[in-house]
Order: sequence, then structure tokens, then C-alpha cells
Amino acid sequence: MDGATRPPLALFDLDNTLAGTAHRQHFLERRPRDWQGFFAAAPDDPPLAEGLRLVSRTAVECEIQYLTGRPERCRRDTSAWLERHGLPAGRIWMRGDRDRRPARQTKLDVLRRLARVREVRVVVDDDELVCAAAEAAGFTVVRARWASASEELADAQEREGRT
Repeated sequence: MDGATRPPLALFDLDNTLAGTAHRQHFLERRPRDWQGFFAAAPDDPPLAEGLRLVSRTAVECEIQYLTGRPERCRRDTSAWLERHGLPAGRIWMRGDRDRRPARQTKLDVLRRLARVREVRVVVDDDELVCAAAEAAGFTVVRARWASASEELADAQEREGRT
């Protein structure tokens, strides 16, 4: 099946879009930030009902894939979390373990590569800078505003390129 006959893609972020991270934010409030602890606690993230409902509705017309700023070393835990919460199977796009570019850059790179071979119908993310960059590049975006905002997480995504 080529890109023209396959269903369009919908790309969903994980942290604060599908998975609630409030219980592990304290790891980012320390100095230095405790990245090991932050990511080790991810398997305990509660699912965000609104995000899960949107995935379910979107999966009727689109192939679901996941676009996260989590590092590659979190793949096993991330895959298990998605399966445990009944989310559709789909490719998980993760940043390299040593990639410290801002999420808006890493995610836009993936989106542009995908758009060359497939229709990207929608991008769902909570990071305002990722959303703005994706919209500026011509992608349709849904802003995931259903989780409590975290200044520490936003700073980590932009300045430290960690998630």
C-alpha cells in the first residue's frame, strides 16, 4: 500500500496529552533536575480521559502514531503504557537519547519527513511552541489543554530538550 491509499496519519504526543505527568513533576523542580527519576516514574502516569477519547474518535479515520519528546531509552515503558491503557498500536517516534534540541525542532523534523510520504491529518500536543511551529509549517493542530500546565516541563522541553 502506498501513501496515497493508506489512511491519513494522526500524531499524538504523550506527556500531558495522553499521560498525566503531575505526579512526577517534582523531579523537575529540583536542581539539578532528576531526569532519571522523572522518566522512571512514567509507567505510573494516569491516562488523561480527554486525550484517550480523542485518540479513539480519530482512529476511525486515521492511523494513530505517537510523537513524543521522551528519549529512546523509554521505549519499552512507553510501549507497555500504551498497551496497558488500550491505545491503538502505532509507531512511536522518540528522540535520540543524546538529542537535546527543543521539542519544537525534533517533532517538526519528524512531521516534515512523514508529510513527504503520507498525509498528516492532525497533530495533537500540549506544548504551545510545538503547536505553533507545526501550524506555521502548515499542519493542522489540536492543542491538548486538558492537563494542568507545568512551567517546569515547558522549560525542560524548550531549554533542555529532554521531553
